[in-house]
Amino acid sequence: MSPVNPHITNQLRQLIYYHLDCNLLRNALFLAGRLHAYEPRSSEAAFLLALCHLRLGQLKAAYDSSKNSGSRGTHLGCSYIFAQACLGLERYIEGATAIDRSKSLWSGRNNWNKHTDTRRLHLPDAGAVICLQAKLWHAHGDTNKAIDCYAEALKLNPFMWDAFLGLCDLGVNVRIPNIFKMTPDMVNGLTAASNEDTPLGILEESPPMNSSLGQQSSANYPQSGNDPFSISRNRVNGESRLNLSSSALFEKFNGSTATVTPVGGGGGLDFEGLDTPTGPGVEINAEALWASNAPVRNVAGVVAEPPLAPMRKARTLQGLGMDFSIDAPPKMKTASVRSVSRSKGDSEEADITGIHGPSMMITGISDRKRTISGQVAQAMSTSSTTNLSSNLNDPMAPQRRSVRLFNQIRPQSSKFSASTGSIGAKEGRELKKAKATGTKGRSTHGSTVGRVVSGNRKHGEPMEVDGKELRNNISNGAPSSNQRPVVNDKVKELEAVHWLLDLFMKLGSGYFALSHYQCQDALQIFNTIIPSQKETPWVLAHIGRALFEQASYAEAEKYFARIKTMAPARLEDMEVYSTILWHLKNEIDLAFLAHEIIDIDRHSPQAWCAVGNSFSLQRDHDQALKCFKRATQLDPKFAYAFTLQGHEHVANEEYDKALAAYRSAIAAENRHYNAWYGLGKVFEKQGKYDVAEQHYRTAATINPTNAVLVCCIGGVLEKMKNPKAALLQYTRSCDLAPKSTLSRFKKARVLMALQEPNLALTELKVLKDLAPDEANVHFLLGRVYKILRQKGSAIKHFTTAMTLDPKASQYIKDAMEQMEDEDDEDGPMPH
Repeated sequence: MSPVNPHITNQLRQLIYYHLDCNLLRNALFLAGRLHAYEPRSSEAAFLLALCHLRLGQLKAAYDSSKNSGSRGTHLGCSYIFAQACLGLERYIEGATAIDRSKSLWSGRNNWNKHTDTRRLHLPDAGAVICLQAKLWHAHGDTNKAIDCYAEALKLNPFMWDAFLGLCDLGVNVRIPNIFKMTPDMVNGLTAASNEDTPLGILEESPPMNSSLGQQSSANYPQSGNDPFSISRNRVNGESRLNLSSSALFEKFNGSTATVTPVGGGGGLDFEGLDTPTGPGVEINAEALWASNAPVRNVAGVVAEPPLAPMRKARTLQGLGMDFSIDAPPKMKTASVRSVSRSKGDSEEADITGIHGPSMMITGISDRKRTISGQVAQAMSTSSTTNLSSNLNDPMAPQRRSVRLFNQIRPQSSKFSASTGSIGAKEGRELKKAKATGTKGRSTHGSTVGRVVSGNRKHGEPMEVDGKELRNNISNGAPSSNQRPVVNDKVKELEAVHWLLDLFMKLGSGYFALSHYQCQDALQIFNTIIPSQKETPWVLAHIGRALFEQASYAEAEKYFARIKTMAPARLEDMEVYSTILWHLKNEIDLAFLAHEIIDIDRHSPQAWCAVGNSFSLQRDHDQALKCFKRATQLDPKFAYAFTLQGHEHVANEEYDKALAAYRSAIAAENRHYNAWYGLGKVFEKQGKYDVAEQHYRTAATINPTNAVLVCCIGGVLEKMKNPKAALLQYTRSCDLAPKSTLSRFKKARVLMALQEPNLALTELKVLKDLAPDEANVHFLLGRVYKILRQKGSAIKHFTTAMTLDPKASQYIKDAMEQMEDEDDEDGPMPH
């Protein structure tokens, strides 16, 4: 066998990931086959081949491709794909065992916040693996292990929404605030990044390291957010990476590492307008760097010193001394900042950098001089600051020539040079604009280079500086020590995580309440969500489900209609929408919905449930059964389709088949209370009231707020000759649903059986307002008035009942005749 060329394998892997990211799965599968043929013993090649099969839905092929390494737990990717294939193939124990065997590979692995637009990790972390293991145990029926795994996954990653839904679907009581909160790993990761990227900091003003100015005093300057040379770190794969550059870049610029000093409460520097060409061997796209406008910060989160320019041809710039007490000295002074002479080219290029460098913070009265364009001149040392302060105190002090000289040393070929400061328009002294001398036209003598000054001031005339001018400088763009600090990106990232966790908490609280059938609480929680998130199909669908569980079908229908307008191709929860239309007896809309969903995806169980409900509403139960069976064939875990199938068997009085359908629904979803209700109904029809009561109570345990289930328990107890227990259930049912006519009617009937006509009359009066056209209500009212010896009211309601239900006229007439016979026997009532 020929040796493997690593370059070929790397190229094939790159092509596979490229096609996977582009969703060109067939191409990826073909290339994965080439890689596996080239490296048949490689676990990585087997993983990529199995991944392509899994993406294509070829579960058995993915199972076979990943079995060798996945079942033994020797490769994390293979084990993960193998477990996913086992979940689809219902080989749950094999998948869970493979995950356990590979525990050493994924334990402690955390990929949170490490996926970006340009970088992804193709192997799962511990949270994802444990969540998959929970799904395997859940499908296998081991509830305890599933709950433990779901909880562990959420501890590692609170954004693992699947794990939270799994806990809710299992009926686990959880404390939502304990789930959607920052995990220790998240806190440590963000805190470490924040420590490296502090929002405040100062830069020690130091000269270039290749000069003798390393011992000068430091000054504090405010930080600016548009600094292309400040270092900001982006954590990818657990390591710190620079967004735009690295420390090597600064070494190439400066000849050494930048010196920074983190101090809370200080500021940084703004290098906007910097135009320093790079030296040979340093390739930097300056336009891309500047256009990104992304801060590059050092480890302490503060702005790094601007890099020095490389050596260029020698020029002499005399008169650039920093001592403000003299005017254009012929030689450098020892008290100046630059007391040691640099090379000519280095001096010029460094001064160019200083001119186009940041706008410095003004300390005392003024630490900086302004150029004609409004920019701030080069930074000074403490000694220079002292000299300036003395000059400011002396209004007759002459102006430095260096200020005038700095204004003219600006490169003309800069693509992104820009001024960063502005000058006061009213109070500031007026400066004449003069054309800068070009680089080529400059003289080599420092006394004439860039000599453009204000024409209104002569040599030796004092410079006018006052407090008002300084305030204008600060307000017009020059940062000050009182300026609000720039918010760091990591702080914003932390705020974003907290915002997401708060949103997840609200969504999770609503879903948790709905999964426990606390519908009113769920509605209140969903209504507190911000409008942009509330007006989404997922939230609207769950609001509609909550209303559906409360039997508010008309209101629920409005929400689902909005969903269809918002997302016409949505299939999820459409079986609930079709059932709502069935309850509303809306044949036209239900038939249209069924045709619409079938056109979207005829292989979805929701579509066939909608078609089956449409046939059921037309009382074509056989066609409805065929549709519901088709839905269960498409998805054997779709419990609601089995329940609807059982309802149709009950309508056809096929009780044995109905029992089988309801039991299949419970096998698919143990907490599907509709199936437990169906079993109770079948046993009740068969006269097995005690067994029916057990199933009704099981359903009521799952959904304790459903008034219909409580009423059914009362009905069974009433048939078991236990009216007092039945009255308690009816009373509870009326409390849960005050507008429930059936519960109130049965309660009134039991009260009459218990010889409580007055209480029964109270309930019936309320019921008459709820259902004024119900014949049974008026007939029962007639009987109550008959017991109370109110003949006129009794005859009135008997007559109304006869009018509303002519088919029962003979039965009503018999009740009226019995009342007249009793009056004849008893004689006239005493007055």
